[in-house]
Amino acid sequence: QLAKVFELNRKGLNVGRGVTVAALTMLLPLIVLSALGLEHYWISLSFGALFVWLSDPGGDYAFRVRDMTLVGVIGALLTALGYGIGDGPWGFVVLAAFVVTVLAGLAMKFGVHRFVAAVLLNAWFLVEISLPGTYHLGHIHTSGWGQGLAWLIGSALTIGYTCIIWLARGRTAQPEPIAEIPGGTAPVKLTRPLILFAVIRAIAIAVTVAIAFGLHLPNADWMPIAALVAMKPSLQQSTLVAVQRLAGAIIGAAVAALFLLAVNSKTGLEVVIVVLGALAGSIRLVNYALYCAAVAGAALISMDLPHPSNLTDEGQRVLYTFIGVGIGVLVMLLANLLQKRTAAKAAPQAPAHQGQAG
Repeated sequence: QLAKVFELNRKGLNVGRGVTVAALTMLLPLIVLSALGLEHYWISLSFGALFVWLSDPGGDYAFRVRDMTLVGVIGALLTALGYGIGDGPWGFVVLAAFVVTVLAGLAMKFGVHRFVAAVLLNAWFLVEISLPGTYHLGHIHTSGWGQGLAWLIGSALTIGYTCIIWLARGRTAQPEPIAEIPGGTAPVKLTRPLILFAVIRAIAIAVTVAIAFGLHLPNADWMPIAALVAMKPSLQQSTLVAVQRLAGAIIGAAVAALFLLAVNSKTGLEVVIVVLGALAGSIRLVNYALYCAAVAGAALISMDLPHPSNLTDEGQRVLYTFIGVGIGVLVMLLANLLQKRTAAKAAPQAPAHQGQAG
């Protein structure tokens, strides 16, 4: 089973795509913002550009722009909200995390592709609520509206880039940029198990956020991200994919802790994030566990970018990552029980007289 989790599909390697994504959505914004002295907006701008690009469903350009714009606007509002309440009363943070996670789970109603975009926004919101405390430790002063505007600008850059490509290719319909992301946009019926699973995931995230923010535990903000990465986004995912997400969360946390401890330069850590972004874009089809590790590592380093690290910090971060992963495992077990019960109820019952002599 372990061999299957880390089985490599070497034909799936796409270095060109990874480098292109990292250069356009991460490296170029970093260079420009550094020159302007606005590096503290880089994370929001870069992830806005990246996640809106990932939300591109392909097809007719008007259809694509509508979906990408919607993701951009919602992401900007979540960015402003997350940064605005991140260092406020912990009850509001827990409530917001619960609501955002429930809504992300219920986004399946609008199609699988939009559901994936909602899960990305969900993960970003958990990163964003941790940034105020980290920025304050680094004596960086900014606002939620400023971070939201940065996300919106990143979104606009991606939409503008896709417009240029569309014009250059003769204004024809284009395939989605990441073919392996489910592209279905047809509505999906929300069954009782799907709704229940969305609520269970949201409760798990709310618990991890309550522990991290309610108890004011240093570095515990890694816990919600680890739990979210470790959990299935939906009931339809296979056990193998779930285990790969779990392994990716653990490896990503270890990678992030290593670099935060070993690299003392903020610029050096920014380069590491860019490299991990390029790696994630390149190996999405090579191995899902390693892809999840690269994504988790980039997200976790982003959360603690301005905060100096030491052995105590890294020990705490790894500990809270394992706690978050443990909570994610419990949710996955509940999800499997839910699937089995649903399958048992749906299975046709054999007639009472079956097998008896006529």
